[in-house]
Amino acid sequence: QVQLVESGGGLVQPGGSLRLSCAASGFTLSFSLYHMSWYRQAPGKERELVGTITSSGITINYADSVKGRFTISRDTSKNTVFLQMNNLKPDDTAVYYCFGRESWSSRTYWGQGTQVTVSS
Repeated sequence: QVQLVESGGGLVQPGGSLRLSCAASGFTLSFSLYHMSWYRQAPGKERELVGTITSSGITINYADSVKGRFTISRDTSKNTVFLQMNNLKPDDTAVYYCFGRESWSSRTYWGQGTQVTVSS
């Protein structure tokens, strides 16, 4: 059974940094064959795509609001994807979700989410 488990969320002051992790397990094939993304959902708002790292390790589709501040990376040896968030703003407050998609099909997987709160 595929599991995506996020960690690293918490309370941070504006201008601060956080690094989220998403540990993947249960994939039938190599983790490197999956496109991985981060989404977020703020209270009262729709879930939005933060960015994606492809199975080839290319990062794409960063939301305009996070470009230059957030970076997605992956460690295939540890089946983990990361979201480095710098210069955090109150508008970044949201539940952040890890998302995986098989590169050869439309099958998708979601993590349970981790709360990030940016406040002074």
